[in-house]
Amino acid sequence: MKSPMGYLIVAAVFLASVSSIVNANDPGSVQDFCVAAGNPNAAVFVNGQFCKDPKLAVAEDFFLAAFNKPGVITSPQGSLVKPANVAQIPGLNTLGISMVRIDYAVGGMNPPHTHPRATEILVVLEGTLDVGFITSNPENKLIAKTLHKGDVFVFPVGLIHAQVNVGKTPAVAIAALSSQNPGVITIANAVFGSKPFIPEDILAKAFQVDKRIVARLQAPFVKK
Repeated sequence: MKSPMGYLIVAAVFLASVSSIVNANDPGSVQDFCVAAGNPNAAVFVNGQFCKDPKLAVAEDFFLAAFNKPGVITSPQGSLVKPANVAQIPGLNTLGISMVRIDYAVGGMNPPHTHPRATEILVVLEGTLDVGFITSNPENKLIAKTLHKGDVFVFPVGLIHAQVNVGKTPAVAIAALSSQNPGVITIANAVFGSKPFIPEDILAKAFQVDKRIVARLQAPFVKK
């Protein structure tokens, strides 16, 4: 028979395991839905959003049109990300899921980035992509694969990942993420385009390069 201390240890382990499962996604709701109202006068504030009275919910709160249509790619990286998260679909609030559509020009890339609040699962609709993610310290192992139409790949939460169009035609992918608002941190933008800038000497030491190289990398962000 276990001692009282033994039961306490077992209970602590159980609670810790349950807590890790519960925290794997955005916090859930105790009602059918909690449509983000965007109204500071609303009565309830959940997951960073004010909630509309459920009786006032309409189909448009759960709808986003023309997700199948590509946008105009103007970024220097040659890609365009079209989100479908709580900012576009208010009804996603508290539901713990969202999507993005990514269009890639020939040679275009979705540059190295992370989603601090979500795991991502991506499916290629058209084209050929080189994709991969990097494991955490100390290994920093690159896990990468070439994907073709219909292939699926998973990027674990918080890890740096990227996709590159290596085909001879434009490419399209759809990704689902385990958060209503997964967030995105583009590594180059965060490191070299922070506001205010990280001092050149710090970045030069971190990357073991000359400060002039750091200044050159920061230059495109000066006017932004």
